[in-house]
Amino acid sequence: MSSPIPPVAATRTGKPTRYLDPTAAYDLWSAVYDTDGNILQALDTIEMRSLLPDLLSRLPHHQAWKIVDLGCGTGRNSVQLLEVPEATIICLDASPKMLEIAIKRLAERMTALDCASTKAKAFQAIVYDMLSSSPLPPSALDADALISTLVLEHIPLVEFFRTLSQILKPGGFALVTNMHSEMGAISQAGFVDPETGEKVRPKSYGHRLEDVIAEAERQEFQVVGAVDERVMDEEMAERLGERAKKWIGVTVWFGVCFRKVFSIIT
Repeated sequence: MSSPIPPVAATRTGKPTRYLDPTAAYDLWSAVYDTDGNILQALDTIEMRSLLPDLLSRLPHHQAWKIVDLGCGTGRNSVQLLEVPEATIICLDASPKMLEIAIKRLAERMTALDCASTKAKAFQAIVYDMLSSSPLPPSALDADALISTLVLEHIPLVEFFRTLSQILKPGGFALVTNMHSEMGAISQAGFVDPETGEKVRPKSYGHRLEDVIAEAERQEFQVVGAVDERVMDEEMAERLGERAKKWIGVTVWFGVCFRKVFSIIT
């Protein structure tokens, strides 16, 4: 069963570890999120180079799609979605600070694409917290597809898939990636606050892949294609850098595509 990952009293340097709710933690993390050398983010970016085209290939042809990036962060994946012709891209994140960076990045990318023959029709970036009682923005509803990468770790499974069900139209697709529970049993998302030297960690859950799939199926999602899991090997560690070497032999990441079969009323 998924359960909150227990706190660790201190880092190896003796500095205290500060635990915050995800929104507060990611607001702080935004200052260094794209530069702190997180190996899981780097691996996820590599995997998305093949996962995203595979997702798009499943969508109906000759249609201006609506695609939601749920937990878009600083727009790491959203900028790739801007290259989808005529698409409307909706970026949602609970952290206003992360979203500020995403908006700037997306605006710059849209300007750069002005000379391109194909690009997205428009994008919106909206603050939305899955853990709050706030309703989803209307513009995010009835989406053809959704991506949510390295977000699930911070959300209980029931709430996560309920949100996916509300966003997607029947037959819509969701591409979900996350830290693998084997890695999560040893570590969790976090960063070193450059101002204090403290390790900061948002609340996390040790979701096992089998529990993720079981909850998805309970809420009328079906797995589409292969379920990908990545074990850190020497070749991958060499590619990701020195910090990856301690994870050799550990399953660190998974990615899975789901299709919404029916609309859920809860």
